Amino acid sequence: MTRKRYKAEEILGKLRQAEVLIGQGRSVGEVCREIGVTEVTYFRWRKEYGGLKLDQARKLKDLEKENARLKRAVAELTLDKQILQEASGETDLARPTPGEGGTGEGSVGCIGAAGLPGSRAGPLDPALPANDGG
Repeated sequence: MTRKRYKAEEILGKLRQAEVLIGQGRSVGEVCREIGVTEVTYFRWRKEYGGLKLDQARKLKDLEKENARLKRAVAELTLDKQILQEASGETDLARPTPGEGGTGEGSVGCIGAAGLPGSRAGPLDPALPANDGG
């Protein structure tokens, strides 16, 4: 089944027609069959366009298009920035901050096999006795 895209003007016209028919005492199901849409579509349209005038609906659609265009532009620029950072070697992962590893202040040092039988490294906590290999 093909899907039809309605313009804002057509949607508002169908919603007005539906309001008139419902005002005459018809059920929502009958109205939806007469205007040629499903009940789900009718309620979605009513939620989105209910109470809007034609010029307001046009403005809403224009703003939605502009918002989508701006989101695409931001995504492209963000991707370009990440590519440039990777190319220059300035990734966040390349530079650990102090205390997160490396040889700067606050680094823990060798974790290795500390405390295991046969290991020469001492325990991580200086308060614990060192294991002498046996």
